[in-house]
Amino acid sequence: MANFKELINQNKPVLVDFTASWCGPCKVQAPILDTVKSEIGNKASIIKIDVDKNPKAAQSMKIQGVPTLILFKNGKQLWRKSGVVDKGTLVALLQQHS
Repeated sequence: MANFKELINQNKPVLVDFTASWCGPCKVQAPILDTVKSEIGNKASIIKIDVDKNPKAAQSMKIQGVPTLILFKNGKQLWRKSGVVDKGTLVALLQQHS
């Protein structure tokens, strides 16, 4: 995986999905994120980070549970939520910050 700090330090919104293969709610969130990505196109990036494969990234963001979604722009955290987040909320959030 590329450097986490480089990934989130973009001039457009970057939504990071901290996830795990064993997590039930993460399996619900995944298709929602796919739909959001197809709606917003290149206005924002959506990155999935598996907490088991990337423990340092998860620790640096103090991830306590999955899924946890964090929105960054220019390296700054703008929004954070744990649990499944619906498509409408995510699309509105990304459009607001793009």
